[in-house]
Amino acid sequence: MLHLLRPRGFEFLVPPELGPARPWVLGSGVAEIGTAALLAAPVTRRAGGWAAAALLVGFVPAHLHTFRVVRGKPGPTAFAVLRLPLQVPMVQAALRVARAR
Repeated sequence: MLHLLRPRGFEFLVPPELGPARPWVLGSGVAEIGTAALLAAPVTRRAGGWAAAALLVGFVPAHLHTFRVVRGKPGPTAFAVLRLPLQVPMVQAALRVARAR
């Protein structure tokens, strides 16, 4: 919801190579809400798992861009370093949901 209510706080995460940040931030907010809705309903949970995995992988450019933005700032750099590897178990969890029978 914060992507939609306060998009400016997320705009710095969008790599400039992707163009204007605002549409990416708003779009990712809508995608996150839609994915959460899919995960919440048993009948659409598998689709939600696939959507969550895709969304998490889609955030990798933002995580990599964070290194450029926070370079040389100890606290934020540590956060950026931890953030990217944490995507791996989250993608794995999403894939487990997607593949569940």
